[in-house]
Amino acid sequence: MAKEKDNKPKKTVKKATKKEQSKNVVKESYLKRVAKELKLVKWPTAKDVFKYTVSTIVFCAFLCALFMFLNLIMSLVRGWFA
Repeated sequence: MAKEKDNKPKKTVKKATKKEQSKNVVKESYLKRVAKELKLVKWPTAKDVFKYTVSTIVFCAFLCALFMFLNLIMSLVRGWFA
């Protein structure tokens, strides 16, 4: 009643090490999570993007004019006392 051992050669399959497995799992789950999050994003319309772009350019022009004005005032004040 003893079990007989098979004399068949066993196939050797190269198993990934634990480090390789964890890297693959992290990469796959990370990419899946990124794709899932991107589906939840509410992307702006072209009209919104245009509106935001124009408002940003106007704000930058306003700040540029403000600093130019302050620079002019400071140079006039400096000229009076020099």
